[in-house]
Amino acid sequence: MTAMRRALEFLFTRVLRSRMGVALVIAVVVFGVLGAARLVSGPGDPADGLSSRPDRPITTVDPTAGDDGVNATEAPPSPVTRPGDRTPEQTADRFTVAWLGRPGMTAEQWQAGLRPLSTAALTEKLAGVDPGGVPAEEVAGPPSVRARTETFVEVLLPLDTGRLRLELVAADDGWLVDVVDWERQ
Repeated sequence: MTAMRRALEFLFTRVLRSRMGVALVIAVVVFGVLGAARLVSGPGDPADGLSSRPDRPITTVDPTAGDDGVNATEAPPSPVTRPGDRTPEQTADRFTVAWLGRPGMTAEQWQAGLRPLSTAALTEKLAGVDPGGVPAEEVAGPPSVRARTETFVEVLLPLDTGRLRLELVAADDGWLVDVVDWERQ
């Protein structure tokens, strides 16, 4: 009996009071809780885990819609212009001439020249703009037209100090400039 008593006394006074003993007790408790949880939960499929992944791929595009890649396989659509209306190139040329303005032009005259060639949204954005702040004076080359859809065209015009990018949309009264962007060289 004294051997048993000594073993218990050694266990409680020395081993369990040391760091190693405390770590051993914590490990036994953790493994005991995990073992009990596995027994209570029963057998399961190890592939299930905590994942909530779908059982089939998630599609964000209609698979029958065709190629949606960057490199289009079809030719871009031609812009639609009614007979007698201005083409996108003509609208871009006229808008550029009006946008460049002329020396001594007032803001009202400048905006009056842009208004028939602009959408209402662009006219509103250009309200209060000083034509003296236009960063170029003359066109330096022919326009480059990129048709995005039948009713949306992007035109790039080289100017003496940079490049003018216009986005045109087809409206009831012909092609109108909707966006003006300037890139300095």
